[in-house]
Amino acid sequence: MLAFAPLHAAVGVAADTVTWLAGTLQPLTGGAATAAAIVLFTIAVRLLVSPLTLAQVRGERRRAALAPQVRDLQRRYADDPARLQSELFGLYRSAGASPVAGCLPALLQAPFFLVMYRLFSTGEGSTGGGTGDAGAGLLAERLAGVPLGWHLSDGLAGAAGPLFGALLAALVGLAWWSSRRARRAATAGTTPSGTTPSGTAVDGTTVAGGGTTAGGAGTAGGGATADGAVSAVLGRVLPLLPYLTVVVALVVPLAAVLYLVTTTAWTALEQAVLRRPQVSAGQPLDRNS
Repeated sequence: MLAFAPLHAAVGVAADTVTWLAGTLQPLTGGAATAAAIVLFTIAVRLLVSPLTLAQVRGERRRAALAPQVRDLQRRYADDPARLQSELFGLYRSAGASPVAGCLPALLQAPFFLVMYRLFSTGEGSTGGGTGDAGAGLLAERLAGVPLGWHLSDGLAGAAGPLFGALLAALVGLAWWSSRRARRAATAGTTPSGTTPSGTAVDGTTVAGGGTTAGGAGTAGGGATADGAVSAVLGRVLPLLPYLTVVVALVVPLAAVLYLVTTTAWTALEQAVLRRPQVSAGQPLDRNS
């Protein structure tokens, strides 16, 4: 258990913050204070990690800008994979880019989301709820008369049915929107040289990509064929990943569903604002993006 002590401490700090927010919001929101605190805390954490998201997007755009040069090198050194890899890394280094630059910011965001998910799905760290007991602490608070520790499997009587229905409908809509963008990116962004679409939203986070497969050093011949097959598989799988959030929402308590809706909506907003299609000179804008 000692290995998880830092995580438990972080969850405790998060729980104290949510409790403080709920107390502050109580005069304005009444019985919905804790639910409102969950939403505001989630937004605050997403703002906190937004510089990492910006770094990820900048890395993706740098690699996208290098794509024509990458394809030229792949044609030039089609028969010399070792030279091709050397030239590709030289190209990325001279441009101040990296084929894995988009992965590091995404990985750095993971601990934040782990802490938040653990807090809202178990109630760990909340007053009287350190053991994950849904009847104590944060998960004992209510929204529209439904305990925040309530699961879909506990029943849909009273306000639980409409409340879970509205939240799940929101998640399905957000998943459809993210899936649509991922499918369009897979169609427009996958090239014979092995580049793959990026920025697919999954459970409030994003799948880093946008570089060439195999670490940016796609190979020729059989390697190019393999890269094309991988890209084709990704093009079919990535649009389905956003719907995993809906599946998760079916088994977690109401507090975690609120978190999932908020963080997924924030991710959709980031997708719309930060990952707008880059229009080249003379290229018409796709108004359906």
